Amino acid sequence: MSPRGRVSGQLPDFPWDTIASVKVKAAAHPGGIVDLSVGTPVDPVDPLIRAALNSVAEVPGYPTTHGTPELRAAAVDALKRRYGITGLDPAAVLPAIGTKELIAGLPRLLGLGPGDLVVVPEVAYPTYEVGALLAGAQVLRADGLTRLGPQTPALIYVNSPSNPTGRVLGVDHLRKVVAFARERGAIVASDECYLGLSWEGRAVSLLDPEVCDGDHTNLLALHSLSKTSNLASYRAGFVAGDPALVAELLEVRKHSGMMVPFPIQAAMTAALSDDAHESQQRERYRARRDVLRKALVEAGFRIDHSEAGLYLWSTRREPCRTTLDWLADRGILAAPGDFYGPGAAAHVRIALTATDERIAAAAERLTAG
Repeated sequence: MSPRGRVSGQLPDFPWDTIASVKVKAAAHPGGIVDLSVGTPVDPVDPLIRAALNSVAEVPGYPTTHGTPELRAAAVDALKRRYGITGLDPAAVLPAIGTKELIAGLPRLLGLGPGDLVVVPEVAYPTYEVGALLAGAQVLRADGLTRLGPQTPALIYVNSPSNPTGRVLGVDHLRKVVAFARERGAIVASDECYLGLSWEGRAVSLLDPEVCDGDHTNLLALHSLSKTSNLASYRAGFVAGDPALVAELLEVRKHSGMMVPFPIQAAMTAALSDDAHESQQRERYRARRDVLRKALVEAGFRIDHSEAGLYLWSTRREPCRTTLDWLADRGILAAPGDFYGPGAAAHVRIALTATDERIAAAAERLTAG
């Protein structure tokens, strides 16, 4: 087997390739497709952010891997202002070329490999598993820590609010994860990309003092600007937490040349320093959620979890691929639950990331009978 085959042979099929035929069917609808399968922004980037990007477009030199002091300070201030995270050192912030890149590479960046165990949620964003497999590590799907028994994981992923389910983990749950990890010397990586999109109740960060008592040791929080700042095309994310772990990640990334472009760093600084655009985008999603949720319920769907995030975790109490076909007949494309684990085979993930006009079209088709 070629070196290429040895790598790709470890990985599952790329999930989006498996719904190509359903996408063709949905696209054939007379009113056009309503693509609710991917959580990609459709609203414009705020002018304030675009101006920041353009303001440094002429700078020719290499950017720093660690990010500018202004960017790291803006991240610390935003995490405190928006989510109540205190005691974070700007040195313990590290920008990444999108959060997916960071998640996919995290086990390798941390030096994990064969013999190491990575725990991922039972219903989970596929890249947690992919990153572990690329490092040659073992993967265990487990929501309850009791399932681990005597095993000692090297890395535990938590994701709250969850992609795809929108489930929010409470303070007590997160405290138990932190206590368990500290007893066994494990690292906890919390994917918090949807933390700014809570609809029902309060979502908290792993770094919240209520969760970790102000001690960030062995804790990492991963954040994205793709969601409420519409910066998916910019590939703008960052990790924050344990200064020692962030320093280790920084050292490896410096050697690897993994640098966020300087104009993107300027744009991130502007986005993190301004809450008005984020609030405006959140309210856009709230309105779309209200329209879509009402229509889905009227069409006979049950919405599970979905307290936060950009998706409605929905079921018609049948195999998800059957539901996918039902939706495609109406020109609507969703993501099948089996993308996210064997325990999700009766659900579909329906995104809020479409224009108001497309969301209205989907609602009309769902309730037309």
